[in-house]
Amino acid sequence: MALISIILFVLSASIDNFTVAVAYGIKKIKIDLTSNLIIALVSAIGTFIAMTLGKTITNFIPSFYASALGSFILIFIGLYFLYDYFKNIKPSLNIAKKDVNNVSPKEILNTPEIADLDKSGNIDIKESIGLSIALALNNFGLGIGAGISGFNCYLTSSITFIFSILVIPFGVYIAKNFISSLAQKYSSLISAFIIIFLGVLQVFF
Repeated sequence: MALISIILFVLSASIDNFTVAVAYGIKKIKIDLTSNLIIALVSAIGTFIAMTLGKTITNFIPSFYASALGSFILIFIGLYFLYDYFKNIKPSLNIAKKDVNNVSPKEILNTPEIADLDKSGNIDIKESIGLSIALALNNFGLGIGAGISGFNCYLTSSITFIFSILVIPFGVYIAKNFISSLAQKYSSLISAFIIIFLGVLQVFF
């Protein structure tokens, strides 16, 4: 059950990576293997740091309350993702004039092509670092909730690394060969329901 919960968590946390990959596939922006590895590594490190912080919090509160708090955080984040999805408001950015250093992680995820600073149609090593940090920060609260809930930090981070490597080329493939707009549109909604499900699951197990 623990392994299944971890896989579901990682699957949900990887939705952003998938959505970004689909967006890049649509716009024919390439992510090479090196950039993909950097994104996967930063995602795994971010997950590990967030979960370690969550584990540290459990040292100061009883295990029962820690588990309840972790479940609450996961459910809250899932509900927030639902709210964000149905609100359906995306910032309108002038990419040519917008200073990328002042762009928030949320804006990068909503408009992933911002990360392609030189407009080369390829995400290089430098650009992949900025993109990966945005992805990691967006899931930081989720990682804290998972750490408080008792997920294994090392196993979860390792699976996050593997999933991230696989999900980006898969997202690009989906964009090129299937109904990419639908995949991109509903991926966040699916992620929200998975997170809420995990939060409820932690209450009973």
